[in-house]
Amino acid sequence: MCDEHMIESVFGPLGADRARPYKPAEARRAVERAVAERCRATRTPCDADALSDALLVVSELTTNAILHGGGVTDFRVDVDGPRVRLSVSDGSDELPVTAPPTDAHGRLRHGGHGWPIVCRLSRDIRVSDLPAGGKCITAVVPLA
Repeated sequence: MCDEHMIESVFGPLGADRARPYKPAEARRAVERAVAERCRATRTPCDADALSDALLVVSELTTNAILHGGGVTDFRVDVDGPRVRLSVSDGSDELPVTAPPTDAHGRLRHGGHGWPIVCRLSRDIRVSDLPAGGKCITAVVPLA
């Protein structure tokens, strides 16, 4: 896990008004819409590089939920001032880990880059246990 990020237990739902994308592309579209709406409403320009970071983070979180967690069970995107909060839930209790770049024989591994990308681009990450099992990963990505 990312050593500098907090892990906590949550004993209640994160909110009732949620769209649930099942694919990374759907999650990216939801983030693009939310950020564009916020920029329009506040009449502020959208930072294309910051938006790209948020899109990469949500893509990695949803991909990891599909590959390692049995699929996305819940999703939420909240734009709060100069940051976007991305929450992706799955059915696995396994915590995300950073795999070494090589296997026991010294051969390069394929994949394994998603969690380090999430850790590098996010300012805060919380991995929360869900009451019915599984986890919710919430990452906060700056938009400026």
